[in-house]
Amino acid sequence: MVRINDHYLKLKAGYLFPEIGRRVRLFSETHPDAPIIKLGIGDVTEPLPLAAVQAAHEAFEEMSTGQSFKGYGPEQGYDFLREAIRAHDYIGRGVDLELDEIFVSDGSKCDTGNIQEIFHQDCKIAVSDPVYPVYVDTNVMAGRSGEDKDGRYAGITYLDMNAENNFIPSLPKEKVDVIYLCYPNNPTGAMISKEELKKWVDYAKKNNSLILYDVAYRAFITDPELPHSIYEIEGAKDCAIEFNSFSKNAGFTGTRCAYTIVPKALMGKDEKGNGVSLNSLWNRRQTTKFNGVSYPIQKAALACYTMEGKNQIRQLVDYYKDNAQIILAGLRKINFSVYGGEHSPYIWFKTPNELSSWDFFDELLHKVHVVGTPGAGFGACGEGYFRLSAFGQKEQIEEAIERIASQF
Repeated sequence: MVRINDHYLKLKAGYLFPEIGRRVRLFSETHPDAPIIKLGIGDVTEPLPLAAVQAAHEAFEEMSTGQSFKGYGPEQGYDFLREAIRAHDYIGRGVDLELDEIFVSDGSKCDTGNIQEIFHQDCKIAVSDPVYPVYVDTNVMAGRSGEDKDGRYAGITYLDMNAENNFIPSLPKEKVDVIYLCYPNNPTGAMISKEELKKWVDYAKKNNSLILYDVAYRAFITDPELPHSIYEIEGAKDCAIEFNSFSKNAGFTGTRCAYTIVPKALMGKDEKGNGVSLNSLWNRRQTTKFNGVSYPIQKAALACYTMEGKNQIRQLVDYYKDNAQIILAGLRKINFSVYGGEHSPYIWFKTPNELSSWDFFDELLHKVHVVGTPGAGFGACGEGYFRLSAFGQKEQIEEAIERIASQF
């Protein structure tokens, strides 16, 4: 038999969301008539912006003739989309990028998981706790951890987040090589200020560390003074890679398009201490393992930057923001301790009656047929918390909150 990668055996029995799916599936089999409302996984529910749909149709029409047919595209993304990303998402915020610092991909989940391939196995990784599980699991798969004990893997530095520190972790007390940050935060819904973010940039520069900054939810930021990109912080191009996505603002969860920024100023080192460009390494990785996002999808993403596309996306984001307010108001009315929701589609709250996260999950499912996400699935510090997603239809959101209020 073939020898397996033993590091996979360190992983917990099931990735968080498949485990949620398993429990829901078992419940549905025994209660086929139960009207389940799912507010767990962060998947959008509303249709794609019409501008994006029309652009994709036109692109597929182009593919139907020999004169305009497109085969393999550039692995880094077509220039037309990278130009639009640069102009609309960065230059307008005072951040100048070169086109070859922008890499179009099929998802931020993929990129935040794959980026660790270009780092040495001995790199010390730091993550917040609670944390998006992909950041941890992919490093466990790569052999950068020991065994899991009490919800934490040996060898990984965990940075506690809780209500007491407003879900902004303290800087590491030891030197780490790679730091994962996500703001607006998944799962807690918290947001970071420019002043707080500068502390992380300063730490990274002082310690020759690299920040991996996930801004997949930045369309939900309501305060223009809050950072929409880490590159708004002076010096961040020397120490940070940024990930963004069309999934949560434009609803591309099912069509897949995202992008990663790898500044050419970023350097790593080889075993002899020589400087190596991280941009060139990521480009090498992508050109080896990735064939690029399809032409029609990139044209659809481009349409998101038109006037019509921007207006339609704003309506989508506002719809989910309104849903978040419904959840916030409803949970506060029954005196739950609630966080997030202001700059994020996620609402994070303390479980009532000192229930564990998974016990509360089962109670919600069995008693009121509502599915959320147990905080313990995001790490040890998530125990005793729970996450609800504002991605859903308004009527179902209202119904779910009424059901929860009737029980608690």
